[in-house]
Order: sequence, then C-alpha cells, then structure tokens
Amino acid sequence: MCDAGSEDAQRMKPTDYDQTNIPAGYDRGRDHGPEVLDLWMSVIESHIGRKSVSTILDLGCGTGRFSETLANRFGASVIGVDPSGKMLDQARRKARGTAVHYQRGTAEAIPLVSQSVDMIFMSMTFHHFRDPGAAARECRRVLRVDGTIVVRTGTHEQIPSYPYVPFFPSTRRMLEELLPDRARLRAVFEKAGFLCVESHVVMQTIAQTWEAYADKLAAGGDSVLARLAETELSRGLDAVRRHDPGGHGRAVVEPIDVFFFKLQQSAT
Repeated sequence: MCDAGSEDAQRMKPTDYDQTNIPAGYDRGRDHGPEVLDLWMSVIESHIGRKSVSTILDLGCGTGRFSETLANRFGASVIGVDPSGKMLDQARRKARGTAVHYQRGTAEAIPLVSQSVDMIFMSMTFHHFRDPGAAARECRRVLRVDGTIVVRTGTHEQIPSYPYVPFFPSTRRMLEELLPDRARLRAVFEKAGFLCVESHVVMQTIAQTWEAYADKLAAGGDSVLARLAETELSRGLDAVRRHDPGGHGRAVVEPIDVFFFKLQQSAT
C-alpha cells in the first residue's frame, strides 16, 4: 500500500471558502431537495438500526445542509463544525430551533472535549482536510467508544461517472489530484484505530433535467468548477443545457461513496 503521507503532499491545495464567493451560491448549487436528504438519513439508519444517538458532530458542516435534518431524524443534538466563517454565517441564518449549534473549527483540531459524540458525519469534506491523518486521530479522540463515523464522499474510482466531468475536461485532472481512492481513505482511518465495517455506493438524483442541472452548476457552489477558466466554464454550461440523452428529459444522477467506521476493539 502506498504511503498516505506522500500522497497528501501531492494533493491539490484545499479551497479556502472564505477567500471565494462559493458560500453565497453553495445552497443553490448543492440543495437537491428533501428526497435526497431523506435518502441519506435512510442510508445512515440502515446501518445504525435502533441504536440511540444523542450527540452528532457534523464535521465540515458548511452551510448546515445536513445538520438540521440529522437533528430531526435522530432526535439528537448536532454540533456543526467548519473552518469557514462565511459558510457558518449561511448556516446560522437558516437555523431553526435549538438542537443545532455551529462552531468554527477544523477537523485537525476539533473544538470538542474527548469522547463527547455518538456519531461523526462528514459530507464531501475528506478531500478538504489539510492533514487527513490528524483529522482521523481527532475523530478518534472525540468519538465515544461505541460511536460511528459516517463518511459521505467522492472517490477517485467514481470520477468517470460524475455527470459534469465530460463537459469540463479540466475537471478530470483536478478531481484525480483532489479525491482519495477508496483504499487510501480506509487506510487513513485504520491507521488511527478504526475499522471500516461497511462501504457502498449510493446513487442520488441531483436534478430532474440537464437544464436544471446546468442552473445548479452555474450557481457557483462547486469548488472544482470555481477553478476553471471562464471560457471553459461557459462552454461547458452551454453543453450541459443542450444535453438530453435519448430526448427523454431524464433526471441527472451521480454516485456517492459512503463508509462506516467503528473503533477497532484493540483501540478501545
């Protein structure tokens, strides 16, 4: 197995969201509706079953896209942690009730006491970690002994299946540099004392038409597309809008990997 540390040195530099306009358009580009939120809550429930979850860490919560739903579905208190002040401002403006608390912090230095959460949920954040190994060790520190880590993520293996890649040729190389492969992601957590107890791919519908998908992409909520030259972005968006495979107005779907980790018995 390749050395995870040397791979980290080659990764594309993570985006500093506070230095961009991405937070303003993030929800318009990434909100796929209540059906997708329900899908992911069901994925989590299918794994944890009837286990009681009282406190959840939404690590890299961004604008809180999943935070409120996690609190409501599991009857839990949710702590959303993110390094971006702009993203957290968006999350706080949407907050309803008192079950969710947002706090600025990084995965490498989680601002929580040890063994304080039952579940850690990460959605599309692993590739933004500046030191994945340190982040995994911090997860081990704050997670209770019988807790669960849920990692929802893009992976190197799925790049050819991501719907926008054929329309924006430069994104393939960017994603290859940015996204982990499945073995590397597992290795990072295993080195920190976790065991991957389940992993699979979830197909989610992200737009009902390709034209609607183009509108989502144009909102500016994707950190990879934000790196493109204006000419490639404009040309690609036009092509997405015109795309209608088979002339049937088919919905746009994408594959997302999900991993479930538990502490290894020898590490407890």
